[in-house]
Amino acid sequence: MWRTIASILAGLITWAVIVTVLNLGLRGALTGYHAAEATLQFTLAMKIGRLCEAALSSLAAGAVIAWVDASRRWAPWLVGLVLLASFLPVHVQLWAKFPVWYHLAFLLPLAPLVVVGARLASHRSALLKAEAA
Repeated sequence: MWRTIASILAGLITWAVIVTVLNLGLRGALTGYHAAEATLQFTLAMKIGRLCEAALSSLAAGAVIAWVDASRRWAPWLVGLVLLASFLPVHVQLWAKFPVWYHLAFLLPLAPLVVVGARLASHRSALLKAEAA
């Protein structure tokens, strides 16, 4: 039980840390990105970069969840749904500021990507154990 709780917390913290680090990378890599954050006037490249950082953060969160406690198949779903519940009100509030495809591309894969990250990590772990045997 405690291990599962730790995996859920670790997944949420991992998502926040990875997305922050990747966002700092976008600030350095894309000219005008930092200024665009204040006004939400992102170029297409900036929007795609933001979607990629969310996707990578979700995959990493799932991998950490599986690493901490691979026995609970529902833990990645819970983390994904908590993330979705956190971001849904924000996206509803900002609905008119971004195209529909952007909102859907962020929200719809959020929970499934956490699950995919967990499954990939579990699968990799199983392969490494099989090779060692």
